[in-house]
Amino acid sequence: MNGTAGSIPRVIVVGSGPTGLLLAGDLAAAGVPVTLLEKRPHKISNLSRAFVLHARALEQLDARGVADDLEAVGRPVTRMNLFDGLTLDLGTLPSRFHHVLVLPQYEVEKVLERRAVEAGVDFRYESEVTGVTQDADGVTVHVKGAESLRAAYVVGADGMRSAVREAAGLPFPGRSVIRSVVLADVLLAEKPETLITAAAVGDAFAFLVPFGDGYYRVIGWHRGRDVPDHEPLDLDEVKEITRLALGRDYGMHDARWMSRFHSDERQVPSYRAGRLFLAGDAAHVHTPAGGQGMNTGLQDAANLGWKLAAVLHGHASPDLLDTYQSERHPVGRSVVRSSGAIVRLAMAKGPMLAVRAGITRVLGRLAPARRRILGQVTGIGYRYPAPRGAHRLTGARVPDLALAGGGRLYEALRGGRFVLVTPGAGETGEGRADRLAVAHWAGDRRTTLLVRPDGYVAWAAENAQEADVERALAAHVG
Repeated sequence: MNGTAGSIPRVIVVGSGPTGLLLAGDLAAAGVPVTLLEKRPHKISNLSRAFVLHARALEQLDARGVADDLEAVGRPVTRMNLFDGLTLDLGTLPSRFHHVLVLPQYEVEKVLERRAVEAGVDFRYESEVTGVTQDADGVTVHVKGAESLRAAYVVGADGMRSAVREAAGLPFPGRSVIRSVVLADVLLAEKPETLITAAAVGDAFAFLVPFGDGYYRVIGWHRGRDVPDHEPLDLDEVKEITRLALGRDYGMHDARWMSRFHSDERQVPSYRAGRLFLAGDAAHVHTPAGGQGMNTGLQDAANLGWKLAAVLHGHASPDLLDTYQSERHPVGRSVVRSSGAIVRLAMAKGPMLAVRAGITRVLGRLAPARRRILGQVTGIGYRYPAPRGAHRLTGARVPDLALAGGGRLYEALRGGRFVLVTPGAGETGEGRADRLAVAHWAGDRRTTLLVRPDGYVAWAAENAQEADVERALAAHVG
């Protein structure tokens, strides 16, 4: 594409990780021309760090018709062990997905890439972004060794070292909290008793999870081993940390890959700068505790995609795009804090051990506190701000409701449209079939719900009149 009028992509997404792939696929499925730029060659890596999908991310993937594909290759875990014997039971989650799904990130990328290709995304691999400039009419993206591209909006989903964020001059405040974390993909002579094996003892922490191809990913850290990321790493060091934390090294051998990294806690103050947006690790990074990174990025994409499409199709005011910041930034901040709290408690020493023991006792006795933690870690507990005087459900996540005729809400959301759930039959929503689906409760409930494409309540009312519904549709659907 040469950037001339008539060939300008309306949106450019930078980065082909899970966040960028889901967002690009959503835009293309909604009829928005989208180009995805990726500086790497076209090869999905098996060296990813993310290994779990939580319930809310699975619900978002269900709304795109791909969750069942991932469920078929992943392995469900219904209990999460934190520290001091504290266990969270995911079997009680009010979701179709009352578990955490263990699978490598590359499996998620495969499914989302296939969906994006089928939707018509214009992929440009080996396309390194060197700069972005914006004006009142759009954004120019400068690409190394190629002609510049123009778009109405650009989304940086290009990771912690985001070229989009740096080119825009946006700060990324925070700090490194864990240095010299070791990673290795190994074969094991002894199979662990549980699917996810993790423990912290003294100064050491280790985590084991299977790839599914015979290899296991090992993540380890030792408080006394604080060295730069480029320091050489050998298997003996990985085995020693694992033995200290888990009591044995399970006969690790034949490492196919090893590396070090440091874990930061950072968040950009604003996810939007004019026509530029940031999502996923480009906007927020945190410790791996709780496995929330990939999941949070997927939900960023789910929030932003339908809003960009609505604005570009003329169904919503550009002001709608400001709600991406007001809705997602607080969630990102919460994830940074909660993941940091988990890792600090897991690695507690001295007086902090008594604090951890006290927290464990309280959580063990109080079910509401455990539910709140589960809601944060799995993502199902977050809700978005609602206007003063709005119905109590406005802004809430909607579970997978049973609909009349045997359908489900998340099946109805697969068209990328709003879904109006009403108590009975009627002609509501006429003339909006391209952006609204109408469904009915399977039971006799009298609440009318207008569900956004990302599965949150845009508007709700009890015993609503037709005029009330029409006003709500005009305000939210266009």
